[in-house]
Amino acid sequence: MKKTNITLKHIALTALILTGFLACDKDFASLESDVVNSDNTSNFDNDLAIYPVITYNKKLPAFQSNGLPENLLGYYNDPVYGTSTANFVAQMVPSAFDPSFGTNVVIDSIILKVPYFSTGINTDEDGNVTYRLDSIYGNTPIKLSVFQNNYFLRSFNPESEFNDSQKYYSNGTTSGNSLINPLDLEGQLLYQDDEFLPSSDEIILTELDDANLPFESGKVSPSLRVKLDNPNDDYWQELIFNKEGGPELSNINNFTNYFRGLYFKAEATNIDGSLMLLNFTSANSNITIYYTSDVADTETDSESAQQEGTYVLNFSGNLVNIIDNNFITIPDGDPVNGDEQLFLKGGAGSMAIVNLFNGDSEGNSPEFTQFKDDFQDGDTQKRLVNEAYLEFYVDQTIMQGQEPDRIYLFDLNNNVPLIDYFLDQSVSDQTINAKIGHLEPLMRVDDDPDGEGIKYKIRITEHINNIIVRDSTNAKLGLVVTSNVGSVDPVNLLGDDESLKILPKGTVLSPRGTVLIGSNTSDVDKRVKLKIYYTEPNN
Repeated sequence: MKKTNITLKHIALTALILTGFLACDKDFASLESDVVNSDNTSNFDNDLAIYPVITYNKKLPAFQSNGLPENLLGYYNDPVYGTSTANFVAQMVPSAFDPSFGTNVVIDSIILKVPYFSTGINTDEDGNVTYRLDSIYGNTPIKLSVFQNNYFLRSFNPESEFNDSQKYYSNGTTSGNSLINPLDLEGQLLYQDDEFLPSSDEIILTELDDANLPFESGKVSPSLRVKLDNPNDDYWQELIFNKEGGPELSNINNFTNYFRGLYFKAEATNIDGSLMLLNFTSANSNITIYYTSDVADTETDSESAQQEGTYVLNFSGNLVNIIDNNFITIPDGDPVNGDEQLFLKGGAGSMAIVNLFNGDSEGNSPEFTQFKDDFQDGDTQKRLVNEAYLEFYVDQTIMQGQEPDRIYLFDLNNNVPLIDYFLDQSVSDQTINAKIGHLEPLMRVDDDPDGEGIKYKIRITEHINNIIVRDSTNAKLGLVVTSNVGSVDPVNLLGDDESLKILPKGTVLSPRGTVLIGSNTSDVDKRVKLKIYYTEPNN
């Protein structure tokens, strides 16, 4: 019920904002009808107004890390902020319950597969595809281990009177404030690679023909695809096949309590490492157990025939990231004077608060009053806003071309995107690159994808129009990095800070960070300002 109320609140707020835009559009139409007269003589002026902005830092707490659309796994060394180690624990459920395996089961192999995000960039005449990996950060090996998990990931909070869902946070705590014991996660070791490195190579599958010779049986896009061990040669036999007909394989609750899933542990082996963004809930992410067995021949009741079979375990239920950060000390923000530098780091890192017109807790200030007087005369709009935007310059004395391509601005008071986000219909072949009218991608030196970052530009034209026409609140805004501007669904944060309860999913899943020049800098040209280009009748 709680989640429904929150969703309805956001829908109602969005509807109100859009209604404001339509009203705003009506006012614009009446003004524009007299902008140019019949003899083509201009009766309006175009000009630029600049207003102050206060920007300051705010450190981010741990975030709820179950229920995310993707998960991070690996080790990443940010050249500015420091290191992050992302581990992952997940429940698994069978694709079928109460299975019948047959007799004399012989296990062939146990294959774990999780596809990488990848893009095919070339196909040769033999149909072989060359891929480019996406969402991989770093390019040196890590130590990767996969364990049987012994920690029970319960679905409901036992300390809640209303059976609220259990929350798990990125620092390894739960909504009951208990800490997950790492020793409970590391059960039986099933896989280990001391030099694991994601590969962009297409995976060629092979089988043996009647002459016991290998032949190509298929192809798979780049994946984390490994063969799991079978400890003591009977681990999987005991775990799965010997439980045929028993309660363990009869339903989800029994199975998840019996087999509590897998724990993926990443460790650094050098200074850099590799961090992967993975979709464990993909239909192609699973453990597949390949086996042969004897089954009764349907034509004769006395003979048996050998069959090949598979039993699949899918990632489902609670999927939890546990992230250990070793970051630099991020300075506390100065909400009165603003900060010289803005530290934006995804995950449990840092964000910036953007305070237009230096507004107080209600958004009011002498600067805000002056702005309203400039653009509004009573109930009449004096000036037509053509474009309003903010520019955030990268501090190139610190950053060296490792900046994220996108940042995201949202209404911090109501935890929703700005109206400009909803109205921006710019599209791309990938959602990650959309909304470029509102949130321009990072401008880089010589437009080189690997060049040093110059600045981000964020258009907030309709947000400003709503303040003028609909008398909307001058809300404080939140500025964050994001790995995907399309991923703005809220993620809960740990703690009691009423001013910051959620973050967008694209932010908590963004490993990269940047440092921007803030409002309290001596470099006037790069100081953050609100620029508004407008049209004003000259009669």
